[in-house]
Amino acid sequence: MVTGVDTSTQSCKVLTVDAETGDVVRSGAAPHPEGTSVDPRRWWDALLAASGGAPVPDDVDAVGVGGQQHGMVALDEAGEPVHDALLWNDTRSADQAARLRQHWGGRWWAEEIGVVPVASFTATKLAWLADHHPELADRVEAVMLPHDYLTWRLLDTPAEAVTDASDASGTGYWSVPDRAYRPEVLAYAFGRAPRLPRVLEPREAAGETAGGVVVSAGCGDNAGAALGLGLREGEVAVSIGTSGTVFTSTRTDVADPSGGIAGFADARGGRLPLIAVMNCTQVLADTARLLEVDLAGLGRLAESAAPDADGLLLVPFLGGERTPDLPHASGTLLGITRSSYTAANLARAAYLAVALSLDHALSLLRGHDVPVERVVTLGGGARSATLLRTAAALWHADVEVPEPAEYVALGAARQAAWALDGAAEPPTWPRVVRDRVEGTDPGWAADVRGRYAEALQRVYGVAGATF
Repeated sequence: MVTGVDTSTQSCKVLTVDAETGDVVRSGAAPHPEGTSVDPRRWWDALLAASGGAPVPDDVDAVGVGGQQHGMVALDEAGEPVHDALLWNDTRSADQAARLRQHWGGRWWAEEIGVVPVASFTATKLAWLADHHPELADRVEAVMLPHDYLTWRLLDTPAEAVTDASDASGTGYWSVPDRAYRPEVLAYAFGRAPRLPRVLEPREAAGETAGGVVVSAGCGDNAGAALGLGLREGEVAVSIGTSGTVFTSTRTDVADPSGGIAGFADARGGRLPLIAVMNCTQVLADTARLLEVDLAGLGRLAESAAPDADGLLLVPFLGGERTPDLPHASGTLLGITRSSYTAANLARAAYLAVALSLDHALSLLRGHDVPVERVVTLGGGARSATLLRTAAALWHADVEVPEPAEYVALGAARQAAWALDGAAEPPTWPRVVRDRVEGTDPGWAADVRGRYAEALQRVYGVAGATF
């Protein structure tokens, strides 16, 4: 038996899994405190609660921890937090991120580090701590990430903290191309280099618990999900929730000076190029509210409309956008005529908008020679048959929907089984598929993609958008 832990923003989820088959035999969960800054000791409390009172069940042979990326866990000499952990979604370090980007330039960051700084990344949060609380920064002895902190506490009297490449690649001070820390970034951002976790290879064990349970290296949440899904070359995961995430596990090197693609490492020794978009299922919910229907009713309206919404086009940047980088943008409705301006066409335009926004992200991957042959969809949006059929018409790829599961925790469990076994590759666990939709690319799809690319350029100045 192996256990996988997902220490996410909102909660701690724990799966105990049969190491040979990948079958989940039991699960548990416990909430995390709300907010964008959290005492990391509460994550340990949640792990104990989710695991039934002990950090690792008695019948488990290995454990792995996956978790939210980027969070700053700054500890003093005694291993106690000097400040609440600043989470990935804490944006107070936006000014420090801009300063870091300007200091070296986007191309240097993309080619030398693999990512271009935004307020999410750990380096910017350390810079904020040094700028705003220098007396606390002076007390910082060691810096970890959320999953590192739980791994460190699981180990039997650990001499040092450890991490893995996937999570280290989201700090802003670990180079994906060099697979090494870059002390000059820490010197500029924080004034010095505190003690950092040793970066383990994907199958390397971090050590053992006091009870002799093997502890794996752990991983970042998206890398864990890729491992849990068993993504293969040519498969891209698209997580469709309130916001959306597009990522894949690949051997292809990706350096994007614009910062649109974050060139993270994966949990298998390769790359995890990732793109985030802000406007997904919330666009559907807002449109349903406007039309005074529920989501099921919105789907029925959309299905009754022409596939191209009779030329009605919604650019869905209702709350600003991350990709393309337009944080202060608003949405745009184009192609309004007497015949096109109907409830059914507006509903259809909303589904097209979500699919087109994610299609733009997929096109960025293709533009960097990352193959996109099959899309594996996750999240609440993957439950919408209307959205899936719309996506299959626009994405130049077959669409697959696996059974809902805690894929980050499952990936952490798979990594734990890998560390336990010591084989060259992680164990092969079957992916249970709930639905498949074959990619169609009908005649109207090219026209819709073209109008969307034209709108991005004409309204928002996004040049060279290709689909």
